[in-house]
Amino acid sequence: MKNKVNLALILLVLFLGRSFAQTHYDTLSIGRIKQVISYKGNNDLPLILFLHGGPGSSRMNQADVFSGKLQNHFTVVQWDQRETGRTLALNRSSVPITLELMENDTYELLQLLLKKFNKKKLYLVGESWGTVLGFKMAEKHPELLNAYIAFSPVVNQSRSEQLLLSKLKADAKEKRNLTAEKELNTVTIPFKKYESLYYSRKWMFSYDGKPLADKDTTAVKEYLKSWSEIWLPTWNKAVTQNLPKELPKINCPVYFFIGKKDFQTNHVIAEDYFKHLKAPKKKIFLFEDAGHSVLMEKPEEIQKIIIEQILDKN
Repeated sequence: MKNKVNLALILLVLFLGRSFAQTHYDTLSIGRIKQVISYKGNNDLPLILFLHGGPGSSRMNQADVFSGKLQNHFTVVQWDQRETGRTLALNRSSVPITLELMENDTYELLQLLLKKFNKKKLYLVGESWGTVLGFKMAEKHPELLNAYIAFSPVVNQSRSEQLLLSKLKADAKEKRNLTAEKELNTVTIPFKKYESLYYSRKWMFSYDGKPLADKDTTAVKEYLKSWSEIWLPTWNKAVTQNLPKELPKINCPVYFFIGKKDFQTNHVIAEDYFKHLKAPKKKIFLFEDAGHSVLMEKPEEIQKIIIEQILDKN
């Protein structure tokens, strides 16, 4: 009986700690095409917008994992950017994608959301590629942001990719992995072809103890080939940015969430940038046993931090 009571109490706590808010979807006209957002939570609460990574990788179907508790404290908005997820299902981009186009989309969305939810400011979250857009909003429109929250930030991606490539080549040489050495020697940075990106990520996953299964290699190659046709020029433009030189100061509160095992957006580069970055308020949160996907690897801890240390502190 005692065990049944304890189990019931545990289930009740879990139930009360989760949000079961209904997911709402809306189609907005942004950049002359239809773009889809989802939102959950009480509309009277502060507004928080997540900018997904990739580019081209929707987080909409996974959002409850890292925002279930946030929905009790925020109106939580996810956005499928052009050529992504539900937006792609509605329509293709009417023009070739550029970094400037994506920045304009993001700014237009911010304005639409503030009007829709009757807010003067919102909390902006960027993850990986999403931080490229997030930093631009923090640079150009800080007056619209309660705070900017960057997960696995893209700071100086050209240097990050070079450091990763050097590390992978050294590992391949030490292990006398002739296949890895041969493939990695073909990689150029910025990536000129999808094969360079494929070999870099293939051996990065292997180095991280998560090698691609042989049965998956063809599918991964095909995905990266089609991805590169849409996104590679825009990604390579983002790779050339060097935030320590170009953006030494941000005029809104800034928070970094970084996995210490992140070599894709190198954690050392991001930590060094944060140390020298000037902002009215800033704080960094480091996770020793997390990698590039810190948002998905540490969702409980991250939500607790946002609720207790960021919300209402700005």
